[in-house]
Amino acid sequence: MRSAAARLALLGVLWLLASAAWAAPRIGVATMAPGEVFFERFGHNAIVVVDPASGDAISYNFGFFDPGEADFVGNFARGHMMYYLVALPFEQDLMQYRESGRGVSLQWLDMEPAQAHALADALAERARPENARYRYDYFTSNCSTQVRDALDAALGGRLKSQLAGRSRGNTFRSEAVRLASPATWMWLGFDLGLGPNADKPMARWEEAYVPMRLADSLREAKNAAGRPLVQSEMQLLPHRIAAEPAETPRRWLPWLGAGVLIAIAIALAGRRWPRALVAVALPFWLVCFIGGALLVYLWGFTDHWAAWANRNLLLLNPLCVLLIPGAIAVLRRRTPAAWFSWLLVTIAAGALAAWFLHWLPLRLQYNQTWIALLLPIHLALAYVFMPRRLSR
Repeated sequence: MRSAAARLALLGVLWLLASAAWAAPRIGVATMAPGEVFFERFGHNAIVVVDPASGDAISYNFGFFDPGEADFVGNFARGHMMYYLVALPFEQDLMQYRESGRGVSLQWLDMEPAQAHALADALAERARPENARYRYDYFTSNCSTQVRDALDAALGGRLKSQLAGRSRGNTFRSEAVRLASPATWMWLGFDLGLGPNADKPMARWEEAYVPMRLADSLREAKNAAGRPLVQSEMQLLPHRIAAEPAETPRRWLPWLGAGVLIAIAIALAGRRWPRALVAVALPFWLVCFIGGALLVYLWGFTDHWAAWANRNLLLLNPLCVLLIPGAIAVLRRRTPAAWFSWLLVTIAAGALAAWFLHWLPLRLQYNQTWIALLLPIHLALAYVFMPRRLSR
């Protein structure tokens, strides 16, 4: 009897141990609010896996890169960035957000035990040093899309099927410019540097490149049983710095007003003070040249697909560098060569072509604001420095 009881007790202990070993891990998605440093403007997220036996919470974070890698800056410029996944204690991962005042929320997911096991195993395998690196793309393969794809794989494609056919009308440009807006140089770079590939309305699936948008979509998603995928949500850290920029409509009429006023000032100044006008126009032409050269580089020599075929090249024309000799001649009270005036006309015609292209039934590029601002300026400069006026 004692022997039978001992065997039963041993079996009970083994059963409990096996149950603990096979209990499903708890899966959560942590979403970090935007920070103040430029590479924190888009927010961040990570998958949290809680071991049911020990209670340890591991953060699987896809947002690590090594600035000490060979040719890091060159690879960044060419669009050859490599990021990697790191598994670290969740509390350790939270420390930097606590110190910088960034809010962190956590969504616990209602997943089937087999799905949770599969996700935990896949992440553990992916976090191994030989598997951790991945080719980074700002819009299609970043820390948030990696989280999205890992969840979708564990859910058997169910997440993508719910998000791919829906859209809120947002674009890569609208989201990038909105989130970068607190940093002037950053939103200018996005708005001027992105071409028509960034203006196609995104599905909710593509929109998930923004961590906060992915969190919104998870709140609306269903699991295999038809229940809400997000079982519960909690705020882990309060947000103590500036809030995420709100969505605001972009209006081009104020930009047109500014462009017309500048053009009128150019026309009036050109009659009396042509040398002073050239002194002001010279930095403008240099900016156009530098900006246009960067756009040519992004289109022709990098893998930044969102910057290809950028029609802002017609507004920030690299040919403006050829105006410098003529500008120097005017500053020296000399009459520049005739081609100086015709080059200004050519540059103004290019800016006018940008306006026509925008309204033609072609692939849209949202650059109305820059057309409205820069087209009147180019037209006014071409008018002031017409050959007849220069000779006079």
